[in-house]
Amino acid sequence: MQEELQLKIVEALKTVFDPEIPVNVYDLGLIYSIIITDEDIAEIEMTLTAPNCPAADFIIEDVKMRVEGIKGIKECRVNLVFEPEWNQDMMTEEAKLDLGFL
Repeated sequence: MQEELQLKIVEALKTVFDPEIPVNVYDLGLIYSIIITDEDIAEIEMTLTAPNCPAADFIIEDVKMRVEGIKGIKECRVNLVFEPEWNQDMMTEEAKLDLGFL
């Protein structure tokens, strides 16, 4: 059940976009960890492409809303971190291709 919920969360995260970048937050490498507690709470540790990202509140709220929309998840808690600092190497190959880095 945990693996299934993990996959559903990843799929939900792939629908969340930074308004300034046409790639989802998961493929950008902004999601550092996804933990599902015994209480069915999704704890997501993530970062942003820049600490002063003007869309930070929007992105975090979108993550919470989409993850909490998954059956079996009661709540989503997002922990925003800046260590390790995000860099382009964290992106998936697909994201790099979409952004013209390959």
